[in-house]
This record gives sequence, structure tokens and C-alpha cells, in this order.
Amino acid sequence: ATAKKATAKKATAKKATAKKATAKKATAKTATAKKATAKKATAKKATAKKATAAAPVSRTLDVLDRGGAKVGTVDLPEEWFDGPVNVPVMHQVVTAQLAAARQGTHKTKTRAEVAGGGRKPWRQKGTGRARQGSIRSPQWVGGGVAHGRVPKDWSVRVNKKVKRAALRSALVDRAQSAAVRVVRDLAYEAPRTKDALATLDAAGADGKVLVVLADRHDATFRSLRNVQRAHVLVVDQLNTHDVLTSDVVVFEEAALELIGTGRRASTPATQEVDA
Repeated sequence: ATAKKATAKKATAKKATAKKATAKKATAKTATAKKATAKKATAKKATAKKATAAAPVSRTLDVLDRGGAKVGTVDLPEEWFDGPVNVPVMHQVVTAQLAAARQGTHKTKTRAEVAGGGRKPWRQKGTGRARQGSIRSPQWVGGGVAHGRVPKDWSVRVNKKVKRAALRSALVDRAQSAAVRVVRDLAYEAPRTKDALATLDAAGADGKVLVVLADRHDATFRSLRNVQRAHVLVVDQLNTHDVLTSDVVVFEEAALELIGTGRRASTPATQEVDA
């Protein structure tokens, strides 16, 4: 009996030792797997940073005339065309822009606002039907809407610095893609769509084009307002969403120095504006 007890104790000790060894191996495997996962995550972040880092961009562009001929060169403002591309900031600003564009006038009527239904349709008990208190309850056809939409302000506040950082990132992205053109003068004497399209084609502006003017030229706006692929705005209206939704950005030469100032060419330099 004593020998059997001793043998049983030894067997139990062996099993316990084996369990401990197995647990240690499993712990070691888990730790190794966690380290490998952490290394992969670090490598992905490093790769993403490299991809997001600003590529060398030539900030000197040719200035073209309306016929596409080179008439000079211009240095893009370093403040707006140099630096990293911050995708999360651009996403935040564009989302806020789209949210602010929502009217928020949607409205549904609750059971209290639908006309009628003041009388109980039938008595509470004894009819064999479900109890009802009003024919304007949400479960009735023509009744009110439960938890329906009500007028709401969808706008989201975004700091000025964030807006400027997003616009800078969008412009840098277009510059890195060689999708920025500079034209000396875009003020037409009379509206003529054919001439405006010829200018865009001569500048190599294919696809969706954003035309940024130094000031409001009515003839230019009227020339391009029927062109679906072109969008025209004045430099003080320049925004992240319009830059990102365009394939090519065409700047009027005089508009470059006004980016981010909140001014247009006709605005007095002494006038304070909210940039």
C-alpha cells in the first residue's frame, strides 16, 4: 500500500511537471506571436509614414497664356505646396463640409401632430380584436411616425488651423501628382465656352478641372458654367473638398499669392477678413 501511494505521488508529480512545461511552452509561443504581430504593425506604420511623407516636388511651374504657350515661370508658395499629406485631417474637414451642406429640414409627424384619431376606435374589451386607443397610432396606416426625423443642424465645428492644414495637404497632393497648372490671365472680355475649353485643353487640364480665379470674372464664370467637368471659384472660396474632387487645378497667376488670405484681387489690402 505504501509503495502504491509513493508510485501515485510520483505519477502526480510527473503530470504536474508536464503541465507546467506545456504551459511555459504555450506562454512562450504566445509571447513570440505577440512580438511578431507588434513588429508587423510597426513595419506597417513605418511604411505608411514613408508613403505619406512629402515626395520631392518641383515648386517652380511654367506660366502659360490662354493658348498654352509658356510666358514665364512662377514659384508655388511654400506655405501651401510643401509638407506632408495628412489624410486624417483632410477626411475630417471634408466630412464637416459635407455635413454643413445638409439642409436638415427633414420632418415627420408624430401621433400627436397627425389630424384625427381623437376617439377610441372601439371599446377596450369584448370585441376579440387587439386593444387600440387611436387610429393615428404608429402601427396604423396614416398614423404618426415613431422616432421619425426632425429638423437638425448637422454642422460640425472645425478649427481654422485644421482647415488650413487640410487645404495644404490637398494642394500638396495635387502638386505631387503634377496636377497643378498656372495661367496668366483668365479674364475673358465676353463669355464664350469654346474659348474657355480651348484654354483648358491648351493647359493640359484633362478630366475634372477646378479653375481658381484671382477675382470674380463674370465672363469666365458664364463661359464655364455649362461645362460639367469644370468648376470655377474665386481664390477666397478655395476649399479642401473642391481640390480633392478635381483631377487638375488651374490657378490664375494672380491667385497664387492670395491663397489662404481670405481676400480676392479686388479686396483692399487694409480690410480685415476671416481667412
